[in-house]
Amino acid sequence: MLPSFAALHHLWLCYFTFLSLHLCARALPQQVGHGYRLVSIEENPSGGGLVGYLQVKQSTTTYGPDIPHLRLFVKHETQDRLRVHITDAEKERWEVPYNLLPREQPPASGSSYGKSSSSPFTASEYAGDELVFCYTADPFVFAVRRKSNGQSLFNSSYGTMVFKDQYLEISTQLPKTAALYGLGENTQPGGIRLRPKDPYTLYTTDISAINLNTDLYGSHPVYMDLRNEGEASAHAVLLLNSNGMDVFYRGASLTYKVIGGVFDFYFFAGPTPLAVVEQYTSLIGRPAPMPYWALGFHQCRWGYHNLSVVEAVVEGYKNAHIPLDVIWNDDDHMDAAKDFTLDPVNYPRPKLLAFLDKIHSQGMKYIVLIDPGIAVNSTYGVFQRGMAKDIFIKYEAEPYLAQVWPGPVYFPDFLYSGTVSWWVDEIARFHKLVPVDGLWIDMNEASNFCTGKCEIPKDHLCPVPDSTTPWECCLDCKNITNTRWDDPPYKINASGMQAPLGYKTIAASAMHHDGILEYNAHSIYGFSQAVATHEALQGLEGKRPFILSRSSFVGSGAYAAHWTGDNKGTWDDLRYSISTMLNFGIFGMPMVGSDICGFYPQPTEELCNRWIELGAFYPFSRDHANFASPRQELYQWDSVAKSARNALGLRYKLLPYLYTLNYEAHVSGAPIARPVFFSFLNFTASYGLSTQFLLGSSVMVSPVLKQGASSVEALFPPGTWYSLFDFTKAVVSQDERYVTLDAPLNEVNVHVYQNTILPMQRGGMISKEARTTPFTLVVTFPLGATQGDSKGNVYVDDDERPEMKLVEGEATYVDFYASVREKRVTVWSEVKMGKFSLEKGLMIEKVSVLGLQGGTGKGLAIEVDGQPLNDISNVYFRESPAVHVEKLEVGNKRNSMMVEIGGLALPLGKKFSMSWVMGIEG
Repeated sequence: MLPSFAALHHLWLCYFTFLSLHLCARALPQQVGHGYRLVSIEENPSGGGLVGYLQVKQSTTTYGPDIPHLRLFVKHETQDRLRVHITDAEKERWEVPYNLLPREQPPASGSSYGKSSSSPFTASEYAGDELVFCYTADPFVFAVRRKSNGQSLFNSSYGTMVFKDQYLEISTQLPKTAALYGLGENTQPGGIRLRPKDPYTLYTTDISAINLNTDLYGSHPVYMDLRNEGEASAHAVLLLNSNGMDVFYRGASLTYKVIGGVFDFYFFAGPTPLAVVEQYTSLIGRPAPMPYWALGFHQCRWGYHNLSVVEAVVEGYKNAHIPLDVIWNDDDHMDAAKDFTLDPVNYPRPKLLAFLDKIHSQGMKYIVLIDPGIAVNSTYGVFQRGMAKDIFIKYEAEPYLAQVWPGPVYFPDFLYSGTVSWWVDEIARFHKLVPVDGLWIDMNEASNFCTGKCEIPKDHLCPVPDSTTPWECCLDCKNITNTRWDDPPYKINASGMQAPLGYKTIAASAMHHDGILEYNAHSIYGFSQAVATHEALQGLEGKRPFILSRSSFVGSGAYAAHWTGDNKGTWDDLRYSISTMLNFGIFGMPMVGSDICGFYPQPTEELCNRWIELGAFYPFSRDHANFASPRQELYQWDSVAKSARNALGLRYKLLPYLYTLNYEAHVSGAPIARPVFFSFLNFTASYGLSTQFLLGSSVMVSPVLKQGASSVEALFPPGTWYSLFDFTKAVVSQDERYVTLDAPLNEVNVHVYQNTILPMQRGGMISKEARTTPFTLVVTFPLGATQGDSKGNVYVDDDERPEMKLVEGEATYVDFYASVREKRVTVWSEVKMGKFSLEKGLMIEKVSVLGLQGGTGKGLAIEVDGQPLNDISNVYFRESPAVHVEKLEVGNKRNSMMVEIGGLALPLGKKFSMSWVMGIEG
């Protein structure tokens, strides 16, 4: 049978791409390998896909000998996800454990190499619904194309594929116009869009977030590629590999240099950024559902030396009328910095329990820190039980000795099931001691104050009593350089200076249980701890867990939230925080924020004003500081308190919207905070925009990021944007020009886009109270609309439930709609599972409609479900003056107004339809 035209077209596209890239490859510098040739390829008889075998063309010794035979596995796992897996054909290699990150397993290595096939695959392309896999045999190269238009998404012909035991290299060509995002965690001074020639090293490291373009706490080897070549589209590429790697992005190409593991590529077709994240999180796990209170404001400090200070902080917020939901302790509550203990003098248990009874009765929560390092102390029960169960990582058959805050420590091996059982038990024991509401897992890269093989000193104490620098190593240590794991042939740019892999962490040659090398598993340490901690918390009282983790990996978002680590109280760090926050939304970890006002040193009063105005709209909003910094709670300055009341006041009114975004994140992966291009894909001016962001699809935050500024230059995609602080103010944008917005010291600009219905409540000092107040629906139309449609939604539930899903009597989901047609305005709802909202007595008290063109509405008849409301005494109808427009071209002025209908009592859990006729002019 002759191939179809479409098949011939794809074959030609594959051939043309490979030919042109072979010509380019000839001009590349000398490579460390000579590539592979495809020996055979066949259809996989069990489970589908293709299985092929590769043979090295010519071996080299640079970075070690090439692995002679490789096994290729290719499969369209879903209609929009393609997997390309390449490993040693003759023996198993390290991969991210399948029980830690569940996914489909490829055929086993070692059994089929060289055997003839009964079902050879003879085509040169393998097409799925959305993506096409193309390849050539000698040398073996592969490409991935979009089926709809033939666009090349990845092509390994750009360079030579190298596969050695401790060095893997592969490259792809990119169009210079491609906008790339991801490859974290790092602090990107140039904004969210990746810059060619900036270094991108992935290896989890305890190095302050003030270090730019350096491997930080998490490892996320995924990037999103956004292109606008006639029609805008996005896709993503994940290299699922936990080994250290350098990624070189040169604008026209991208090269991976990895020091172990396998090539396990996943390609996600998109074609929109939201679709990409949905497809990505369908593989790695949907973001964890957060309890409602987690979206409130949090206060922490390293240096709350006793319980009285904590009590005073809570009172300070109350007296300043600043919302506060969660109070935190760093390690101050601990006895000598030991996990799962209380300082008997400064945090005596009876007084702490009385304090917790008090704040819990008000709806507040309490969270404490725990570190993975377990103090080496023969009188310490946690240590004793850990030793008895043999749960620690070892070096030369003995627990690996390191140093963290308590002094000498051993590190639990969270990849071992026995460790998980021990950890679950220790958390349960601690929870009986102190009924905490969540846990903060820190220092889990893992961080070590020492390097190498260490011993407890015999000639001095460690830790040093009353030391002012407890982070300085006091153990007796020797560097470990005599293994190929501690001193690999290729040096990644660790810590920005090619530091040894074991520098200030666990030695790379240390061993986990079951023969797992730390060299391979290093970057999943924090991820494995988060999984174990989630299991422990979920089993305590059957409540929804809250975990905050510093270190993260692919999939961490399914278990934990993240903060961006040790930042500085500077204007630059204020600005950097936006890009890091937006990146973690792409990484599937949307509950993220930075330390508001900076972790250290002392922020200025002006900076703290501006930081809470931004930080009030981080998904995770927390003020946190270093013990050496002056106190910086938001009430310490009158001006900052005023800014906090303003910005957090709006946040607490927006809690139903934020919680609905939390639900959407959990069911579809959608980030809470998003780059502007997520909603405006063809608005190319937003591709590098890193000074503004969206909450959900339609709320724009435009913070002040410059010292001394009283205005902000903001970019708005075309359409009408209404101020959420003053509905009578709007920005009407028609192009890519920036608009100057007034931004006095205590004010931040937050706008909502046209065609939106935004659910808001009255707010309050604590989320428990705020969530019971009546709702207002803010309905937005384009300025001066005579016809238009708007929509929105809200999700409410019992947030104590571990699972976040629609169940009758436990949750309600409402879709809101609005239209204006022929002078008639209609607002209505459709309700799913209304029983929960009805039982809670949740009501809609007001509908505010923005952007309508019209004259007076006096004397009009408002109908709800066909019944007039005018004869109900407490219902009122109010019109605003004409909307003040910040930006509108001369000659396009339109009369517009705000209409408010208040005094309503519409049950949220019951569908309604409201309508009235406007006196529309023209």
